[in-house]
Amino acid sequence: MIYHQLALNVPLYSLLTYAHPTALPAGTRVAVRFRKRLMAAVVWESNVQPEIDISKILPIETVFSDGWQLPAGWRALLSFTARYYHYPLGQAVMAALPKGLRQPAAVPLPRQEMMYTLSTSGRLQPPPPARFHKQHAVWQCLQSAPVTLQQLKTKHTQAAHYLNQWQQQGWIETKPVPACGSIPASQHHLNQQQQHASTSIQAKYNQFAPFLLFGITGSGKTEVYFDIMAKVLQQDKQVLFLLPEINLTPQLMQRVRQRFPHTVTAVLHSQTAAGQRTSNYLQAALGQAALVIGTRLAVFTPMHNLGLIVVDEEHDYSFKQESELRYQARDLAVWRARQTSCPIVLGSATPSLESWYKTQQGDYQLLQLSERAHASAQLPQIHLLDIRRLPLDNGFSDIIKQKLQANFIHGGLSMVYLNRRGFAPALFCAACGHTFGCPNCSAKMVLHQHAGQLRCHHCDFHQRIPYCCPECGNQDLNAVGQGTQRIEETLQHLLPDARILRVDRDSTTHRQDWAEIYSKIMQRQVDVLVGTQMLAKGHDFPHLNLVVVLNADNSLYSADFRAPERLFAELMQVSGRAGRADCSGEVWVQTRQPEHKVYQALAAQNYVTFATAELAERQEMGMPPFSYMAAIRADAKTMREAQELLRQALQGIGQQQPLPASVSAFGPVPMLMARLAGYERAQVFLESKNRRDLHHSISIWQSWLQHLEKIYPQTRWLIDVDPLEM
Repeated sequence: MIYHQLALNVPLYSLLTYAHPTALPAGTRVAVRFRKRLMAAVVWESNVQPEIDISKILPIETVFSDGWQLPAGWRALLSFTARYYHYPLGQAVMAALPKGLRQPAAVPLPRQEMMYTLSTSGRLQPPPPARFHKQHAVWQCLQSAPVTLQQLKTKHTQAAHYLNQWQQQGWIETKPVPACGSIPASQHHLNQQQQHASTSIQAKYNQFAPFLLFGITGSGKTEVYFDIMAKVLQQDKQVLFLLPEINLTPQLMQRVRQRFPHTVTAVLHSQTAAGQRTSNYLQAALGQAALVIGTRLAVFTPMHNLGLIVVDEEHDYSFKQESELRYQARDLAVWRARQTSCPIVLGSATPSLESWYKTQQGDYQLLQLSERAHASAQLPQIHLLDIRRLPLDNGFSDIIKQKLQANFIHGGLSMVYLNRRGFAPALFCAACGHTFGCPNCSAKMVLHQHAGQLRCHHCDFHQRIPYCCPECGNQDLNAVGQGTQRIEETLQHLLPDARILRVDRDSTTHRQDWAEIYSKIMQRQVDVLVGTQMLAKGHDFPHLNLVVVLNADNSLYSADFRAPERLFAELMQVSGRAGRADCSGEVWVQTRQPEHKVYQALAAQNYVTFATAELAERQEMGMPPFSYMAAIRADAKTMREAQELLRQALQGIGQQQPLPASVSAFGPVPMLMARLAGYERAQVFLESKNRRDLHHSISIWQSWLQHLEKIYPQTRWLIDVDPLEM
């Protein structure tokens, strides 16, 4: 018997040994028994020397020998990911695979699409009689150029029948559809800055070269991406394009289809049907797809001929996975570019401070786009409206109401931005002061008046809106604050003839919702958009000329040291939606702190000034990117139990395995969201200026937590490297 180490979806930090009569190639999918349950596994290493009694080693039950294995580069990426994020390798491997490949079952490989044309003998045959006009049209297509079955079916629904018949007679030649066919010339003429950026990146073809493409909103970063992608695809290389949000995909896909109509593109995100996602994944792995577009999980897509990686809106926090395998897709994309010796482009109008700092250190090359791509487009005028002494009507000042009314009368498109969905953030009893909190989380439940519910946006607990206060019986319950639903209702009274469209997670639950929203906006069937951050990122609404931002001040009160960076990026992005075409744009921000550095930098539309000041503060406090951090977290039914596990580990480490002197430990303390989904949460922060020492310390903590989990079986723990959540 030959012994193999396998990666399984089990919470063990070591691989498991199984036996098979023959040596299996690394990367082969198999099915094995683990605690009597049949599970999928991946062969990680063959011909290993077992370290346990061979009589206890179970056999590999099924080998899925479809002639394809997960490649060595992919396995190296997952090995690095598991090491860096201190996560079980088997679970990391399964997290990186689509659902179809995580099942202990064979998966059919996607069929290679073929192109058909008449063979030499076929061209000598007389065409079908003209009276059979559809059949005649199919023959004419085959005679003129190689075509796909799908193209032939537009001429005749029975095209497959005739193809089969003519193939049997030797009249048809076939060849695979190329992953990248001809690429038409771009309809956009790059300006001087765009051309310089594209040329600089192309010069690093077949080399690892990280670039930060810092372009103001509307500067045409996507056209720069496309220009580079065209050159890379023409070299028979593959391109990986990462996006932060699913809702950016429909608009991008429309542009991709126009620019690369003959390029096979695989789309990978969570709203892709499971079967289709598995098929797309395999298309990329087999080289049948030249372009892969996806959200953060797409960074793990195996691509044997990768020539370029693009990470659009690289600053976005959506690239960090906040559950299970807590990876940062942007950072793994950079590692992968180094692994495959290809350039990587990180694009943003508001780069993350980590990426900006790397340009200052010379690790990344900075490329700037400082003017808008559309010849007549100008940056919007940004106005800070001090509302400290102004009366508000459901969040609107009189000035803002007048602006919205005037813009509607003149036929403009307005956007009202409020990053809070629902009707109101809380329901309040005016008699006794009772508020309705979530029974599972340390958060207030949000009023969703249209659905007749109070909902928790953290654990999704919901209940019917109560008729009276449970403490005093008062029936006069007040909705406190504003959500997008309340803003929508207010606008319907303010602008009764306007076509108002709300865009948030509640209104975009179906797969086709975004396509319908774009269609309405582009056909000028909308007068006012109301929405959350879903509207702020990467969208191009040419007719939008007025943006109103409500209630942004809340973000300034966060204890998270990244709060100013997040707010500045959010406001710059949403402001950048205005004035992107012929019409000039205006942005009005209501605030009670207009003198705050975030708003002052926003008004000046000067990212460099903001980043310089913020980095100076971070350096003074020893915060990232000037140090490295990890969070050790514990969840239990009581806060005492959660903190006790961390306290015991900290005590044991101090007595037996002191951490390196360069590493500081803070805690255990409750998390900002101390209770979530019925569990109390505590954490210890590890911080160091030495990355190696930090990871050594994490390994020490990990071994202690594994030891203590036998004593505290009801307490869960996790490790978050480079955390974004406080």
